[in-house]
Amino acid sequence: MTENSESTRALLRHLVATLAYRAAKVLRDVPPSFAQFSSGRDTRLPMQILQHLGDLMAWGLRMAQGEYLWRAEGSGDWNTEVRRFFEGLRALDQFLASDAPLGHPAEMLIQGPLADALTHVGQLAMLRGAAGIPVRPESYARAEIVAGRVGLDQAPPLREFDGDASARG
Repeated sequence: MTENSESTRALLRHLVATLAYRAAKVLRDVPPSFAQFSSGRDTRLPMQILQHLGDLMAWGLRMAQGEYLWRAEGSGDWNTEVRRFFEGLRALDQFLASDAPLGHPAEMLIQGPLADALTHVGQLAMLRGAAGIPVRPESYARAEIVAGRVGLDQAPPLREFDGDASARG
């Protein structure tokens, strides 16, 4: 990948917007008790995963700017952490939209903080199901995902469905 090519940056911005869309769907409309929901002794709580998501976005921005520094932060407050995560997405997207050169290869951003964040959004979706507040499935390939739209407010789903699209039957 040519690090600072228009297409590389456009692809990274689309990935960031995809992460925002999926995360917004999972983080909306959860009761306060969900933050501390436990599915087992050796699993992270939703609050811990959300704090980690905020840390990943801060790390991703620092990587894009040329620094390789991990910092674990977080407040322990659900609403604060939701804001921190989406503010981190916004800051990363703004950097990617700028003319500033990428400080690390695009591949590092993808395989590190961005892929990890997608994994953790999936974990939160699974935990919502286990807590009895499932996220409705949808055809994400048809979703209205737009580079630069990286906040909690996202376009409504175009095609949600009930059940499991992978079920054999």
